[in-house]
Amino acid sequence: MDSEKIRQLLESVREGKTTLEDALSRLKHLPYEDMHFAKVDHHRHIRQGIPEVVYASGKTIEQVVAISNAMYKRSGSFLITKAGKEIYDALGIKGAVFHASAGVISVGGTKKKSGNVLVLTAGTSDMPVAEEAAVTASFLGSKVSTVYDVGVAGLHRLLDNSGHMRRARVIVVVAGMEGALPSVVGGLTDKPIIAVPTSTGYGTSLGGLTALFAMLNSCVPGIAVMNIDNGFGAGCLAHKINSR
Repeated sequence: MDSEKIRQLLESVREGKTTLEDALSRLKHLPYEDMHFAKVDHHRHIRQGIPEVVYASGKTIEQVVAISNAMYKRSGSFLITKAGKEIYDALGIKGAVFHASAGVISVGGTKKKSGNVLVLTAGTSDMPVAEEAAVTASFLGSKVSTVYDVGVAGLHRLLDNSGHMRRARVIVVVAGMEGALPSVVGGLTDKPIIAVPTSTGYGTSLGGLTALFAMLNSCVPGIAVMNIDNGFGAGCLAHKINSR
C-alpha cells in the first residue's frame, strides 16, 4: 500500500463510503504482516518509495506464492525476481506477466510512465541482467528504452545510437567480459551512469569480478557501480534518479 492508496482510503472514510472498521481492517497489516517464515513489509513503499520485492532464489515455490499473494491482496501488485516459469504457473493470478529473459514476474505496477531510462548492453549475453533492470524500472513508473549489443568490439554501433543517450535522463550500462563499456559511455555523455557487471565471460572474467573491478576503477568520474548481475538494483536506482 502506497501513500496515494492510504489517502484515498481516508477520503473514503471521511465521505462515508468506507466504514471505520473496514479501514482499520485494511490498515492492520501496516507496517508488516508476520507469516512466520516471512515478515512482509507492506509499509516499505511509503518509507522508501519502492515496495518490497520478492527475491525467489532460495525460497520454495509455496513460500514465493504465499508472499506474493499477501502483497497482491494488500496492493494489487508485486514484483518477483530470479523466478522461473514454475513459479509463474503456480501463482495463477490473472494479469501476471512472466518476463522470461529477465527471470521476473510482475503484476500491476505504476501505469503512468515518466522520464527516460536508457538501458545499454555490451553484448547479447548481457540481456537477462539488462532486462531485469528494464522491467524493474518500468514497474516502478519509469519510461524505459533499450539498446542491446553495442560493446567496445564495434564502437560504431554505440555511436549510431548516440541520440538515445542524448534523450535519456539516466543510463544503465550492462557489460561482462572486461567491463569496458561504462567508461566509454561515460566519456560520451553527461548523464548519470549506473554500471552493472555481469558474470558473462571466459575463465579470467572470474564470474564477473574482472568487469566489476574495471567499472570500480573507471577513470570516468561519477559512475555508480552495482553488484555482479544486479539488474534489479540498477533498475531501482535508475528509477529514483529518473523520478527526481
